[in-house]
Amino acid sequence: MITRDITASLVHASREYPVVTILGPRQSGKTTLARMTFPEMNYASLEAPDIRLAAEADPRGFLKQFENGGILDEIQRFPLLLSYIQGIVDEKDSTYRFILTGSHQPELHQAISQSLAGRTAILNLWPFSFPELRHYSENLDPFELIVNGCFPRLHQENLDARRFFNSYIQTYAERDVRSLLQVQDLSTFQRFLMLLAGRVGQVVNFTSLSNDTGVSSTTIKKWISVLKASFILYELPTFFENVGKRVIKSPKLYFTDTGLVASLLGIHTIQQAQRDPLRGQLFENLIITEIAKGAFNRGIRPDLFFYRDSNGSEVDVLIREKGQLYPVEIKSGATFTTEFLKGIDLFRKLNLNQVQPGLILYSGDQTFTVHDTRIMNPFQLPDLWDAITESN
Repeated sequence: MITRDITASLVHASREYPVVTILGPRQSGKTTLARMTFPEMNYASLEAPDIRLAAEADPRGFLKQFENGGILDEIQRFPLLLSYIQGIVDEKDSTYRFILTGSHQPELHQAISQSLAGRTAILNLWPFSFPELRHYSENLDPFELIVNGCFPRLHQENLDARRFFNSYIQTYAERDVRSLLQVQDLSTFQRFLMLLAGRVGQVVNFTSLSNDTGVSSTTIKKWISVLKASFILYELPTFFENVGKRVIKSPKLYFTDTGLVASLLGIHTIQQAQRDPLRGQLFENLIITEIAKGAFNRGIRPDLFFYRDSNGSEVDVLIREKGQLYPVEIKSGATFTTEFLKGIDLFRKLNLNQVQPGLILYSGDQTFTVHDTRIMNPFQLPDLWDAITESN
């Protein structure tokens, strides 16, 4: 197992806070990360029924085994335990007590906010980043990654992606999320997931989704909220600060892993991904999640937006970091055209403060600069986050 990019942030956080909480999608490697980073710490998984029963029966007695710190896995299975952990860390003068992992579900988020506010650092672990994937394959193919996704087990164990995502959808996206939502009609929820996959990278239209699924807009909003909280979906908000134009204010939705989108769309080969009408949106999804991972792995929250005005002028991603704003366009094509520059050029004419030269990320082999905008292939960069945010 490789050392994850987020490890340094995890170690640093553990020195500053008595509790560190690692959140992320199921199968993203949270347990392995915690146990590799802190092999000396006692470990217990609340996913195991007997362990969970012991914790529920006698929380204080259960926690006595962690006098020197411990790793508590799948904490969302018994959020009430967080209140007892709060008591322990408040009593003891220690900056190194507990490492918690969990799938970020609404109840868990509320419990952390109530019980561990100011006592825990929260880190988000997503599936493998491009630098991590290079430990398994030096040359990354974007369309292979679109199909296979970035979940660790797929690459560590060379699993069949089609079987993996079929199981993932059934066990996590359907079972876990449906239980939270108490969805009675599985076929409606399955259709909803497929509709979301077919609209990846599009501005959310709740009315359209409601009409196509036959459920209310209120229900659609609730479903999307839980899918975001469970790390199935990632929402990209619109940028409208200090813009003197009418702008679109509805967000866009992406999946945290492109393999999940491809599976829902029935895309199982590289050739399918290359020819699919959604090729551009799938490529965009892959790059946007990689940008987000770059921030999360540094222990920071990514401040990402997209821009679109009422005239259709658009920038795929705006990254706000350290007071600077970095506009990025994402193109799946391998041949550069001046059309690629249109969105960034129009955005820069808004004369907003602290806007840095733009960046075009595409599939071509050449790296060059046009109109102060850099054009480059993200798969040829050692680290995408650094390439974007250290450009000034």
